[in-house]
Amino acid sequence: MPEVLTAGETMVLGVPPRPGRLRHASSLELRIGGAESNVAIALSRLGLSAGWISLLGDDEPGQLVLDRVRAEGVDTSLVSRLPGRSTGLYLREYVAGAARAYYYRRGSAASAMSPGLFDPTRLEGASFMHLTGITPALSEDCLRFNLWAAKEANTRGVRLSFDVNYRSKLWPPEQARAFVEEILPLVDLLFVGDDEARALWGSDDVGLLRRLHDHGPAEVVLKRGDRGSMFFDGELILKHPGFDVDEVDPIGAGDAFAAGYLAGHLWGLPAEERLRLGNAMGALCVSTVGDYEGLPDRKELETFLRGIRMPGR
Repeated sequence: MPEVLTAGETMVLGVPPRPGRLRHASSLELRIGGAESNVAIALSRLGLSAGWISLLGDDEPGQLVLDRVRAEGVDTSLVSRLPGRSTGLYLREYVAGAARAYYYRRGSAASAMSPGLFDPTRLEGASFMHLTGITPALSEDCLRFNLWAAKEANTRGVRLSFDVNYRSKLWPPEQARAFVEEILPLVDLLFVGDDEARALWGSDDVGLLRRLHDHGPAEVVLKRGDRGSMFFDGELILKHPGFDVDEVDPIGAGDAFAAGYLAGHLWGLPAEERLRLGNAMGALCVSTVGDYEGLPDRKELETFLRGIRMPGR
């Protein structure tokens, strides 16, 4: 049984080989992208066992996704193929130093995820289940799936890690906020970014962390980008600064942070060290192109934390 199980949609990603508008691109590099599989891949690279649960289309893009995730050592035994549905797709361009994404996921295979998708006894023995606020925004079935999976994890004594991961292109803030507050009593570890905290609750200060903690999570972790991160557990407030790196691609940084923080839990490290690991993973992620391609193995992470810059990082 993997130590951490994740569940959610992973799509095929098309990216031009150079910055510029998609309309001028003569070719696209095919990659994959998905918050939950990013976390699973990051944990696997660190030498931890991770599994990913999802639905993929019974198509060539679905096989591409499955092959790439499997190649990273992630357990995909709970991934199913769905005939008649397409695997999700998104395209990304870099214009004026900013990334812009275009999603094609309506009616995708993953949007059919629903309660009972997998045998919940497969959760037994895991340390964490990791979910995000992206999946429930895909469809009503997906929303019910996330709540069902969270309850099944609770029933089996598996700690639930939840990343708000608000996506304004998928649903309005009031709906996202309502869902997060509905699932919070089931959550043990909550991740929220400072920008999405402001979008959903109008603040990103300690007062908000207290309010979120009062809804149920034992730990609330605020991701603050290059400013680092903050931790609150009802009594202790901790802050850890970010690492100074040259940012190449910001996509995937939050997922890398979550994986680093979860790894710290699995390695039995205290909260301050967990924040430090999360910040380091996020920094390494943004210093290379791709959602997960630049994520380190454990030796590379330890080298970075010792202050020895690795070639090309």
